[in-house]
Amino acid sequence: MSAFLNSIVARAKSSKKTIVLPEGDDPRTLEAAERILADGIADIIVLGDPDEIAKSGHDLASARIIDPKTSPERERLAERLFEIRKHKGMTPEQALEKLDDVLYYGVMLVKEGVADGMVAGACHATGDVLRPSLQILKTAPGAALVSAFFVMVVPDCDLGANGTFVFSDCGLEVQPDATRLANIAVSSAASFKSLVGEEPAVALLSHSSHGSARNDDAAKVVEATAIAKELAPELALDGELQLDAAIIPEIGASKAPDSSVAGHANVLVFPDLDAGNIGYKLVQRLAKAEAYGPITQGIAAPVNDLSRGCTADDIYGVVAITCVQAQNNG
Repeated sequence: MSAFLNSIVARAKSSKKTIVLPEGDDPRTLEAAERILADGIADIIVLGDPDEIAKSGHDLASARIIDPKTSPERERLAERLFEIRKHKGMTPEQALEKLDDVLYYGVMLVKEGVADGMVAGACHATGDVLRPSLQILKTAPGAALVSAFFVMVVPDCDLGANGTFVFSDCGLEVQPDATRLANIAVSSAASFKSLVGEEPAVALLSHSSHGSARNDDAAKVVEATAIAKELAPELALDGELQLDAAIIPEIGASKAPDSSVAGHANVLVFPDLDAGNIGYKLVQRLAKAEAYGPITQGIAAPVNDLSRGCTADDIYGVVAITCVQAQNNG
């Protein structure tokens, strides 16, 4: 494991949390659950058919296995879901039916304090994972929006925080306007400090550095930078910056000599989802980086989405990160 993940695992073990894994029919989820339990990282709740899970051959004796369709808690959780959603027209019958969906059931366990967080997405789309989270848990106090980031750990790299970066938003916001982009930048800085433990240096990325190109796309990043500086004047934050100017010291000094961030950024904020998603996958595949995420920020309790191409290793890492987020939530 990387030094980053070793640190996260140690922190997770120091104050164990309970994480619900709703995709009990996914082999990668069960493999990760077995390892998490064996390593003492978290207490685990797995949702699914207990008989089918037992046939998997994984040692989940210390996990709590819940079948949402037969659980004795189903009626009580349905009543609570109805209370939460009745103002949106949900009926008691619809609430009970919703709990057939393992994602809704898992989020209700978080809402009720049975679990401290949830990790899903190995076999569900991002929208399906986050919809119940936003409907039931809602945004955290003070959060302007929910966004998503990846922690990228690049091997044999002395850039960023010894090769560790936060890339944001790579999972949710498709075309954020300047205000939303500014809030993503501020939230991502806080996430970096919380998880990596170092001071963030935030670069809002563009195809332009400090006015080298003038068009609407670059102007959006310039405006977002100004808003972010108003929101968090204490942050080391700058934009618009090209990627090389943001992370390579000599290029930063050349292209943005007056910048406090250029050349040593460790939080990279992409102008839209296309750029963010392409960027993290390029670094993951070509630089052989470890990519942990997408990790959400701004939800009232930690619910994290997985790429459907994830491995058991990825799930293991995201569960550990989710535990640390839950610790930080108090």
